[in-house]
Amino acid sequence: MVDHPRIICASDALEEGAKGVRFKVRSGDGDAPAFAVRFCGKVYAYINRCAHVPVELDWEDGAFFDYSKLYLICATHGAMYLPESGVCVAGPCAGKRLTPLSVEERDGQIVLLKEAHHV
Repeated sequence: MVDHPRIICASDALEEGAKGVRFKVRSGDGDAPAFAVRFCGKVYAYINRCAHVPVELDWEDGAFFDYSKLYLICATHGAMYLPESGVCVAGPCAGKRLTPLSVEERDGQIVLLKEAHHV
């Protein structure tokens, strides 16, 4: 199901390698936590759920990057994900991936293109 695009935040709310913005998406069984981050100038968004076990990644609200600012990290298990693909490259779920969401930047806003998502 595709709904009308929804604004997540202003583009300048996402700084390169800094805190992400948390939001919710509708899923098959209610609302699911999600997040958006900026990496190498592009915006990426994922369901906020580790591929190892269903826990949220951030260790504090919006803190998704590791100290090097090169990986997204699960605060619970230490799984490390590539920001541009969501693929786990280290940790207990290596080879698995985060669930991506379709987003784009337009007119100074970060826009979620598909609201409904099956997770």
